[in-house]
Amino acid sequence: MPLPRSLASAALALAVLAPTVAACSEGSDRPPASARPAAATTRTGAATAPPGHVLAISVDGLGSAAIEQLGPDRSPTLHRLLARGAGTLNARTEVEQTVTLPNHASMMTGRRIDAARGGHGVTWDDDRRGTTVEEAAGHEVDSIFTTVHAAGGSTALYTTKAKFGLYDRSWPTAVDLFRVRENQRRLTAMARADLADGAPTFTFLHVSLPDRFGHQYGGLSAEYLGAVERTDAQLASVVRAARRAGAVVVLTADHGFASGVTDHSGRRDIENYRIPFLVWGAGVDAGDLYAMNPDFADPGTTRPSYAGRQPVRNGDVANLAASLLGLDAVPGSGIDADQHLTVEN
Repeated sequence: MPLPRSLASAALALAVLAPTVAACSEGSDRPPASARPAAATTRTGAATAPPGHVLAISVDGLGSAAIEQLGPDRSPTLHRLLARGAGTLNARTEVEQTVTLPNHASMMTGRRIDAARGGHGVTWDDDRRGTTVEEAAGHEVDSIFTTVHAAGGSTALYTTKAKFGLYDRSWPTAVDLFRVRENQRRLTAMARADLADGAPTFTFLHVSLPDRFGHQYGGLSAEYLGAVERTDAQLASVVRAARRAGAVVVLTADHGFASGVTDHSGRRDIENYRIPFLVWGAGVDAGDLYAMNPDFADPGTTRPSYAGRQPVRNGDVANLAASLLGLDAVPGSGIDADQHLTVEN
């Protein structure tokens, strides 16, 4: 699938090829990416890379209700993405669970959770050292990282939670840079600096301050909203760095928080599964994602299954990112495997 016209133009004008970056994570002894086998080469043996860059941001625990309640004065970055890009505040999590590791595995693989129905099989949400997505599914599972790497591109994964080592272990030759910092301010500063130094083809940034305060004080509490507000401020400079690098930003969440509740796993409360999905950058038109995509169905207040017309889901990240980079869908994916989701009017 070709790049959107303006994104392709911007990429060619920038003429930036994402550099291979060294793997660097707390406690990691993996070799630098330059020492790993090349995933894809041209006929002459030289590595190739897709034009353009994508920055996917997952704000752990960010429910749409928080964005609405804070308004543009207290969450200007999120509202700018919503107003200037293609977005919706009525996207959905995966159907089976509204917890962190399963939903992030869906964002990365374009698969639902249930392994028996073609999903990735990650159903746990704790740090299980040594486990992989492949073991959970019972077979090889591709991801946006392997897809970009197979095309000769470079990748990076930043997270505030050590349990995201699951993804680094699962695709060790395709995640070129893996950074874990519990301090969100330091992590976002690191991501901003690395983007400015030479953006990878695909970057995944996970931040989790809202999740931490939601668990401690409850959804939509003053403390939780304050955590969203601080996150919005920290992401402002990251988004600016992405813009300078010519990257398209895709922002979503793994789950929300119902008001006053510290457990987001409840299936009946809409604020646990109603999340934002915002896309902004070169080649992205401003507008409502459902209006742009008649093949997708605004779910209203419902929690649709995987049958019939689909809502925009957080699992759309993988194949939308691939599409923006001019790549085919992630092999084996089931969430918008036809890459129908568009960000152009």
